[in-house]
Amino acid sequence: MDDNKDIRIESGWKRVLSQEFASAYFRELTARVRDEYSRPNNPCYPPGSRIFAAFDNTPFDQVKVVIMGQDPYHGPGQANGLAFSVAPGVLIPPSLRNIFKEVSDDTGAPIPADGDLTRWARQGVLLLNASLTVREHQPKSHSGIGWERFTEAAVRLLAEQRDHLVFLLWGSDAIRRGDFIDRSRHLVMTCVHPSPLSASRGFFGNHQFTRANEYLVAHGKTPIVW
Repeated sequence: MDDNKDIRIESGWKRVLSQEFASAYFRELTARVRDEYSRPNNPCYPPGSRIFAAFDNTPFDQVKVVIMGQDPYHGPGQANGLAFSVAPGVLIPPSLRNIFKEVSDDTGAPIPADGDLTRWARQGVLLLNASLTVREHQPKSHSGIGWERFTEAAVRLLAEQRDHLVFLLWGSDAIRRGDFIDRSRHLVMTCVHPSPLSASRGFFGNHQFTRANEYLVAHGKTPIVW
């Protein structure tokens, strides 16, 4: 991560998040993350250049859909900065396999050969984890250091400054973090997490992907090619 005065992030997000970048908590967060990434025997993910990938791939004024995750995958080579996504050639994780299964059942789209969701991000799907970094093999190891405050600010700005967005909130953590979103201004859909532990209890068969596109089209927006 660069110094706070020169955070490398998409220009629209840099503008709307300027107060966050200037705040004391973000300076402390930056120092903590820089320290964590500098330790040779303490790998962290995603790669430093990909920490803000969700924002860089989906500019503020182009967001149509928000999917909220928890923290990055913590295995070597998995996390690429987009929630639920992995780089091409990486084994597709179970939750993402379940997402692809529901997309296929819902829309008829073929199940992709890889788990890289950059194609969604570039169509306006913000794939945002609550924490943007994690230590290797230590899930939620960077929770509570400031990332949640930062990512909540990003979602709040979208909810307040944009209209007719779709928020897909999967699992209790994401649902709780979306409590403040105005349901009369945006479409908010909630269900269980796509994890194998819960997907059969309401994630499969909920048709959220076609419902999202119907809402976007009804409000003059181009649907997502899931």
